[in-house]
Amino acid sequence: MQFEDFDLDHSLLESLKAMGHTTPTTIQKQTLPMALEQRDILASAPTGTGKTASFLLPALQHLIDFPRRHPGQARVLILTPTRELASQIHRYACHLATGLELDIGIITGGVPYAPQEEALAGNIDLLVATPGRLVEYLDKKKFDATAVEVLIIDEADRMLDMGFSQVVQTLAIEAQGRKQNMLFSATLEGYGVKKFASELLTDPIRVEAEELPRSEKAKIHQWVHLADNREHKLALLCNLLSREDATRTIVFCKTRDVVASLEGVLQQAGIPAAFLRGDMEQKRRFQALGRFTKGEVKVLLATDVAARGIDIDDISHVINFDMPHSADVYVHRIGRTGRAGNKGTAISLVEAHDMRILGKIERYIEQPLKRRVIEGLRPKHKEAKVPTKKKPKAKAKAAVKRAKKNAKK
Repeated sequence: MQFEDFDLDHSLLESLKAMGHTTPTTIQKQTLPMALEQRDILASAPTGTGKTASFLLPALQHLIDFPRRHPGQARVLILTPTRELASQIHRYACHLATGLELDIGIITGGVPYAPQEEALAGNIDLLVATPGRLVEYLDKKKFDATAVEVLIIDEADRMLDMGFSQVVQTLAIEAQGRKQNMLFSATLEGYGVKKFASELLTDPIRVEAEELPRSEKAKIHQWVHLADNREHKLALLCNLLSREDATRTIVFCKTRDVVASLEGVLQQAGIPAAFLRGDMEQKRRFQALGRFTKGEVKVLLATDVAARGIDIDDISHVINFDMPHSADVYVHRIGRTGRAGNKGTAISLVEAHDMRILGKIERYIEQPLKRRVIEGLRPKHKEAKVPTKKKPKAKAKAAVKRAKKNAKK
């Protein structure tokens, strides 16, 4: 199946061809036919499988098929949890809409209000926004959602994690004239996402593209290096980052303080790195991401909060300098590499206190993670064992049994 097999406008096909997109991915094959018929969509797909085009192509086709007669507010509204993801969707939408003479806008926090208010005062056909900033303009009556015909929620699970549920519902209520809704999420499990979907969607087509064909399936090599202490872990990290195959690496840390200290350590080791921290201004965040994506630095240090919404191709390695607090966060982290069928590597640096979460991760992904060593940096200590609850001895069991029997008398 090719994109030409869908009922897409010639200009969209030309834009896809110019970007080198000729064959639709699994999620696109499953979603596009129903979305183009303006059915509500409830979809789950792993990162890097082409889900953005799954909702942008039908949205743009709608604007082509039903051109507006008078300038006004957004007819397509795409809500996404983070500024970085909003920026990526906005860029992709602009590329797809080349030559269509559509006004595509973006509203996010972290930037001045005046230019955004000026943009909202003019014509906007498709608007990409983070809900927090957009609802501010709604309250100020700078934004009117009554013209919205297509509402798209991207990364709904993250939206819920970040506390945007009520804000999104407010925007959806204001967009009373919407004809189509699409909700995309990394997972459709859990009460929160199901409730979210039931309140926003009408008789949706459910699409789950978790099982991908070999051509798309991400091949991520995963393993563990055991570390005796922080100094040992730092030595392991520097060794791994100095290797030729580590062409573009994200290093995950648990706090912004760890990010700051690691940046200095790597600088002294001759390994320049960009970093993202939750307290950074938007301009500095974009500058850091720009250095990383352009190849000026090969390493990006980030916390989970700061890294939300980052969507960068060709990540060769993900290194967990600090282990995540849960198994699903681990899966989300390593999903930044091995995208769209490319090979990737995920390495975890594990100290004794990390063994409990490591066990949970291995049970969650249903596979043991190989332990590897680097010559000259072998751990001095054996792998720590997670303490287990001791079973009561036979005598103790008998005593409990006798006590219960006596209590009945």
